[in-house]
Amino acid sequence: MTIKDTPEEWEVRATDTPFVGNKTSVRTDDVVMPDGSVARRDYQVHPGSVAVLALDEEDRVLLINQYRHPVRHKLWEIPAGLLDVPGENPLHAAQRELYEEAHVKAEDWRVLTDVYTTPGGCDEAVRIFLARGLSDAEGERFAAEHEETDMQHARVPVEELVRRVLAGDLHNNCLVVGVLSLVAARGGDGLDALRPADAPWPARPFEN
Repeated sequence: MTIKDTPEEWEVRATDTPFVGNKTSVRTDDVVMPDGSVARRDYQVHPGSVAVLALDEEDRVLLINQYRHPVRHKLWEIPAGLLDVPGENPLHAAQRELYEEAHVKAEDWRVLTDVYTTPGGCDEAVRIFLARGLSDAEGERFAAEHEETDMQHARVPVEELVRRVLAGDLHNNCLVVGVLSLVAARGGDGLDALRPADAPWPARPFEN
């Protein structure tokens, strides 16, 4: 048995979109089960996202603190954002988010990991990049709005983040997955063995 996720699509007898929002929507599918029965499945349709674990020369991760209304928390997170344009190159989107949310640029980019955030109820796919060789970006800062007007920034050592993740102090999925993936990569084949920044992403195909 090969331990690898594989694409598969079961028959859909009927589908409906009862809600369409600004960025996401809700879809209802009647899906044929292996025994021939039909089950209704409701899920959020999402454009996909990118996130950036930006690591500086002192082995600190760049974090932002932002209010998240659905969970009624201010969460420490890594820079992230939606893939607003269909087929958008995820690396370009990640570079944009790092600039807009932290006014930082990076010289070295790798794919850290790809995840489905909540595959039981949402089709969101996220590509988490590792960015190194950080420096301040040039030009004017991006004009913040809404929750971002209250955003704070910090740079926190990787070891401290691991401790706080395991202690239950940090909950943002991209931060948790990104930091633990970074530690796992270091303990494995090393960071230079990570996939290149333009590696294929079947969950969200893109053009280079």
